[in-house]
Amino acid sequence: MHVKKAIIIGAGPAGLTAAFELLTRTGIQPIVLEKSEHFGGISRTANYKGNRIDLGGHRFFSKSDRVMEWWHRMLPIQALPPGTPEITYHRMRRSLQSGGSGPDPEREDNVMLLRPRKSRIYFRRRLFQYPITLSVDTIRKLGLWATFRIGLSYLRTVLRPLPEEKSLEDFFINRFGRELYRTFFQSYTEKVWGVPCSAISAAWGRQRIKGLSVRKVLGHALGKMFGRKGTSAKTETSLIEQFLYPKFGPGQMWEETARKVRELGGVIHTGRRVDGLTLEDGKVVAVKATNLATGESESYPADFFFSTAPLSELIESMTPAPPPQVRAVSQGLVYRDFVTVGLLVRSLKIHDETEQGRKLIRDNWIYIQESDVQVGRLQIYNNWSPYLVADPGTVWLGLEYFCNQTDALWSSPDADLEALARTELARIGIIETSDVLDATVLRVEKAYPAYFGTYDRFEVLRTYLDSLQNLFPIGRNGMHRYNNQDHSMLTAMVAVDNILEGRTDKSNLWEVNTETDYQEEE
Repeated sequence: MHVKKAIIIGAGPAGLTAAFELLTRTGIQPIVLEKSEHFGGISRTANYKGNRIDLGGHRFFSKSDRVMEWWHRMLPIQALPPGTPEITYHRMRRSLQSGGSGPDPEREDNVMLLRPRKSRIYFRRRLFQYPITLSVDTIRKLGLWATFRIGLSYLRTVLRPLPEEKSLEDFFINRFGRELYRTFFQSYTEKVWGVPCSAISAAWGRQRIKGLSVRKVLGHALGKMFGRKGTSAKTETSLIEQFLYPKFGPGQMWEETARKVRELGGVIHTGRRVDGLTLEDGKVVAVKATNLATGESESYPADFFFSTAPLSELIESMTPAPPPQVRAVSQGLVYRDFVTVGLLVRSLKIHDETEQGRKLIRDNWIYIQESDVQVGRLQIYNNWSPYLVADPGTVWLGLEYFCNQTDALWSSPDADLEALARTELARIGIIETSDVLDATVLRVEKAYPAYFGTYDRFEVLRTYLDSLQNLFPIGRNGMHRYNNQDHSMLTAMVAVDNILEGRTDKSNLWEVNTETDYQEEE
């Protein structure tokens, strides 16, 4: 009897979700080809001398019940101490009540923690709440005149909004006013993308920020005053105040998923570089890959193909070659890379003042809005999970630098990048260089698919991909879409739905993460 097979390119969240879904819902055997020796893609966790690095920072929160329940089945949620306020995640309500059953993270490793979310903006050597709140603290730090200008600018925008949002700059201005945009959004966003906000499509804002605005922020603040918690799936994602997180970082989720895929009969080959796709009669018939350990070429015929590979690479690997206009769009797609410098330090110069005295700041990450440094964001890994840090008496930091592979920053020696990180954090008053104990550097290629270059002609590429009946592009790079990991997982789930239903129209794949609430309503 012929057992149908599916080749899955990439062992990130989308690829591993597709493999698990195929194994548990169909009779199709998945074969996963992963270029590296790691699982999770940019959601993997790197381990440096027992200190773990979460590449990019991954909150486990989704407005999709389907994803939340999937995570919960893979890694159970810790038992919450009595008196913990109930966390409402729709159908998961009972799972997150205090006093319920659940593993103790002090005794067991396969567990999801419930963590508080806190992020702030570092601007003018001061910390501001994120999202920005209209509070006495904000006004004091900004000054009355700057606050007045921001308020006046926002009112002007409310009365006379820009009639058409052509760019990300237009998107920000219409939601926050020109002054607030220039103060708290422009510098960081342009660090991330390396181009002016006026050159980026407004589609990025509509996808990543969705319904967030000054009105939503004010409404959220008023809701908190009257006791409403910011953990419901009805809350804008940027305002969620608690999230789930694997004990040892996001990579733990994908290592466990990979283990279960193999246990269920799926095949995962690491160290396999995909070099080509063979097409016949509007279908993919085989994938060619190189075994990086032996240098041997391998061929993998199958019935279905899932790809999380960057579209620019996927299109170029096809034989016969796609039409010239399709290749022109794929070749013009732009990606942004980033470098994480891990710094282990004795302490920080900035603190939270508490009744018990000075404590480590509670932020998971801090957006660095200072124009005199290159660092864009600072992670404090102790606050993601205390188990990410080998010595709890130290502070484990991740400095994120956004760049292109053609930039000098990308190719700089590790020692120079470590020195840059120490110097910049000291310059803006966050650490003393003498407090640095150790450092390491990690580089991530094609971390962010960009919404400029030939992105305005992406429909040409999508139409061609949709014409290949048994090819399912999924995930962030597979669809050239700035997805969070839950959206990437949903694309894999929907692709398997389509196979089970015999559906050839793939429009529902592309609809994931396009609506304002993305599956928020029941």
